[in-house]
Amino acid sequence: MPHYRISEAAGLLGVSDDTVRRWVDDGQLASSVDAAGRKVVDGASLARHAQDLAGRAPGPAGDGVGRSARNRFTGLVTRVVADGVMAQVELQCGPFRVVSLMSSEAAEELALEPGSLATAVVKATNVIVETPPARSGARS
Repeated sequence: MPHYRISEAAGLLGVSDDTVRRWVDDGQLASSVDAAGRKVVDGASLARHAQDLAGRAPGPAGDGVGRSARNRFTGLVTRVVADGVMAQVELQCGPFRVVSLMSSEAAEELALEPGSLATAVVKATNVIVETPPARSGARS
C-alpha cells in the first residue's frame, strides 16, 4: 500500500503541511511511521480524503443549467498571447497550470488578462494516466 510523507500529501491536496498534520492529529487521515522514522500518510486514506474535500467544494453557480463537463478548474489568468485569429490563455488553478487555445475574439469578449479570475471547463474523450517511477522512501 502506498504511503506519502506529510509534505507530499500536502502538495497532492494543495494545502499546507500544517493542515495535513492537523488532519492526522484529528484522525481524519491514517498515518504511520516509515522505516526512516518519518510520519507518513496512508495512500488509500489520502485518496478518500481528497474525494471528501472535492465533494465539499462549492460547485458551479446554481443557475439551473445542466452540464456534462465535470472537470472545472478555477484560477487566475497568468498569461494571454493573442495574434490576429487565435489566443493562448494560461491559468494557474491551484497547483495546476491549464492552457487553453481559443479565438482572439473570445479572449477579448471574456476580458481575459493576467490577474483575471476564470474557470477552465475540460471535457475530454481521452485521458492518459501516468505514475512516477518508484522512489525509495516515498511510497511503499
